[in-house]
Amino acid sequence: MLRIGLFLLTNIAVLVLAGIVMNLLGLNGILASNGVDLDVGGLLAFCAVFGFIGSFVSLFLSKFMAKRAMGVHMIEQPQTADERWLLDTVKELADKAGIGMPEVGIFPAPESNAFATGWNRNESLVAVSEGLLHRFSREEVRAVLGHEIGHVANGDMITLSLIQGVVNTFVMFFARLVGFFVDRVILKNEEGLGIGYYITSIVMDIVFGFIAMFIVAWFSRRREFRADEAGANLAGTNAMIGALARLKAESEAGAEVHMPSSMRAFGISGNSMAMMLSSHPPLADRILALQNRAA
Repeated sequence: MLRIGLFLLTNIAVLVLAGIVMNLLGLNGILASNGVDLDVGGLLAFCAVFGFIGSFVSLFLSKFMAKRAMGVHMIEQPQTADERWLLDTVKELADKAGIGMPEVGIFPAPESNAFATGWNRNESLVAVSEGLLHRFSREEVRAVLGHEIGHVANGDMITLSLIQGVVNTFVMFFARLVGFFVDRVILKNEEGLGIGYYITSIVMDIVFGFIAMFIVAWFSRRREFRADEAGANLAGTNAMIGALARLKAESEAGAEVHMPSSMRAFGISGNSMAMMLSSHPPLADRILALQNRAA
């Protein structure tokens, strides 16, 4: 969840910034032809360029942002037995998955959590929380690491960026259509693009960007099942089921282990809105999928 959450927040920020820059530099002139007509084809192509730029900037910044946001302590020269085991295990699983050795880190958090990110399957980052490392058995930690390495091996961040690029294109496109409508039809401005257009388009970038998160979250939930399968292949089906079951038990007793819903590693509980925005499907569904696969 951390990996997707950081990516989405970065992407929305880049998207809004791109919209503001477009307005300030007067690049929205492509909207109008002879001051009155809307150049829909040109606008769509223009938004596609900026939409994909925003998505891939988010992708390239993902590892940097994750390190800073989570306060990740990078393991370069292991100082403890746990750090040595973590490095060796990630190396073993990465070799088995056929990817380059990821950077490895630990971040200070009491909840059981982990994430993997990076723009390239051979230039990735895998990090676990102190809570996960200290409370889970090594077999369970190994399964969680297998799941995260599965994301890297499956190229999930690249695929997510492509989908986000498409989504960004239409977010910017429809935001500017609404801005144009407000400016020309409601405010009756017929001379270029007025203040109504600029304000409305920026506001709609945020509104449509939030709505687009539902689409990206839906896709992300589908990818989690594949990452679970990868974790089962790399670390063993029983170990993967055991790790998910442990996470489920901790999430159900969240207050006891200080696990806020917004930071749970592999799932989120709450109302239907939270479920639709969740980047991970319910843990019970994931456990059942692995059990059916094993059977």
